[in-house]
Amino acid sequence: MSQVKKPTRVCVAYSGGLDTSCIIPWLVETYGCEVIACVADVGQGARELEGIEEKAKRTGASECHIIDLKKDFLTEFAFPMAISGAIYEGRYLMGTSIARPIIARAQVEVALRTGCDSLCHGCTGKGNDQVRFESTYASLAPHLRVISPWRIWDLKSREQMLGYLKDRNIPCAASAEKIYSRDANIWHISHEGGELEDPWNAPPEDVWMLSVSPKDAPNTHEDVSLTFAKGFPTHLNGKALDPVALLTELNVIGGRNGVGRIDLCENRLVGMKSRGVYETPGGTILMEALRGLEQLVLDRETLHFRERLALDFAKIIYNGTWFSTTREAMWASFAAIAQVLDGEVVVRCYKGRAEACKRRSPNSLFHHGFATFGEDEVYDHKHSEGFIRLFSLPLRIRALLGLNPDATKIAANNCSDKQCTPPTQKAH
Repeated sequence: MSQVKKPTRVCVAYSGGLDTSCIIPWLVETYGCEVIACVADVGQGARELEGIEEKAKRTGASECHIIDLKKDFLTEFAFPMAISGAIYEGRYLMGTSIARPIIARAQVEVALRTGCDSLCHGCTGKGNDQVRFESTYASLAPHLRVISPWRIWDLKSREQMLGYLKDRNIPCAASAEKIYSRDANIWHISHEGGELEDPWNAPPEDVWMLSVSPKDAPNTHEDVSLTFAKGFPTHLNGKALDPVALLTELNVIGGRNGVGRIDLCENRLVGMKSRGVYETPGGTILMEALRGLEQLVLDRETLHFRERLALDFAKIIYNGTWFSTTREAMWASFAAIAQVLDGEVVVRCYKGRAEACKRRSPNSLFHHGFATFGEDEVYDHKHSEGFIRLFSLPLRIRALLGLNPDATKIAANNCSDKQCTPPTQKAH
């Protein structure tokens, strides 16, 4: 039996955390290969990126590529997700899920540009991220080998990993007392582990990083105006801003008002439940504004179609099959619907809540003459009688044929046979 050829040049999705700090020297020692580090800047913050190139090279990487993806992340991934209305299990705005495809795409691009024969990620075998990364690899570069150290190495605990680095004199800021596992980008931050692993424990206040507690938020509301063109935000409080600046400011506004916190026990793709708490202050405001705009410009059937489609779109994002024909086809529908999403919405933020309170659009379907409770000349109330008789005709026929058990029960308990026998039943 021929042996599998060892990788010679491996591109690692590198974050600078404990896992990937161990992965680089492990790859070098295990395969004797060259390692290229790919760092994706999706808005995790300057603190996370400070000195990361030097650290990657000190750990054993021959090259480190830092790629600014913040704008592309918002315009190609997060904002389209917001337009679609996709929310996983009714609450999760999928900040981690939506970032994985662009991170993996950038990694593939670096790997191809630098002549790598393999890709490597630091995802564990329990989570969703391994699927998201490897599905992207399969979609964009199926010929490249995939290495997942967590499935094959002997390091099984945080303590072992810290010892591994200590033995090799590799400095690491991580400690054995790490409380929470966090993932941050410009759209959100997630928190898992520690006390949160027990669903009976309420999230302690020290877990939150982007937002104040709603009880500590200002006692007066703050109104935020967002202007949209085809569903994409263009102005904040009347000022034109690029996507990164706009969402950064929205995060500040939402954070100081306690907006965007959720606590969720979700169903992972791999089958187990996990508990996490999430902060998405700016994204929550943005999503609420879009739903407010939809109320004006989308007719009933289009809105309900968008809502049904969003459920499946959320699964695609959460499960990591962004680069698929299904996602492309579904986005084509959302993009068509969004052609009329032009206008301005005011969202009122107050003590953890964000609610659209004003909306206007040149494409509004709201007609005061039809909707008013006052006197009008455009609607004849008598027309509704015929409409209701036709709309309820299937119900009427079912009852007349004696096929509605509720109607039969009511008749039996409250009426004499002569009074309640339907004409159709008499004929039979």
